[in-house]
Amino acid sequence: MLRQLATLTATTLLATASFAANVGEPAPAFKGTDVISGNEVSNATLKGKTAVLEWTNPGCPFVKKFYGAGAMQKFQAAAVKDGVVWVSVNSSAAGKEGHLKDAAEAKASIAEHKHASSHYVLDHDGAIGKAFGAKTTPHMYVIDKDGKLVYQGAIDSDNSPDPAAIPKATNYVTAALAELKAGKPVTKATTQPYGCFVKY
Repeated sequence: MLRQLATLTATTLLATASFAANVGEPAPAFKGTDVISGNEVSNATLKGKTAVLEWTNPGCPFVKKFYGAGAMQKFQAAAVKDGVVWVSVNSSAAGKEGHLKDAAEAKASIAEHKHASSHYVLDHDGAIGKAFGAKTTPHMYVIDKDGKLVYQGAIDSDNSPDPAAIPKATNYVTAALAELKAGKPVTKATTQPYGCFVKY
């Protein structure tokens, strides 16, 4: 039943997905505030660094798939250790699933789910999500050191909400980061995202 639901979700996204951010072009201009430090997170602060933007929603079953298994935290920690800036973005609007009303609620959620990202940004008005064309949670973006978008789409190749699928799947984000580190172009630069729709 869960796999059927995942397939239906993925099929719906295949039919409706269109992206505001285009691979090979500069990443859309954005600005947010890290709830942990209170500092700005923007194109300017990411300049000269490889960055991952991860759309997240703590109430989404597909997000729970990765955080419940401890997998997303491992991906975050490994990337950050390698010098990558990992930005988790929550675009859930007030009254919608996954909405965190302020920094205090966000910090509690970060602690509960043991986030290892560099920054966590609340995007209550959806401005950042809409600028990038984020469709799902998770929806992943990789930006290179020149500020160019080099990957956008799903985190991996298995759209099942089953955590057991994670080790068997191809992780597109870690693959993109490895290729960038090696000075190579990203082989698979665009994929269809899957998960819960972003709750704008």
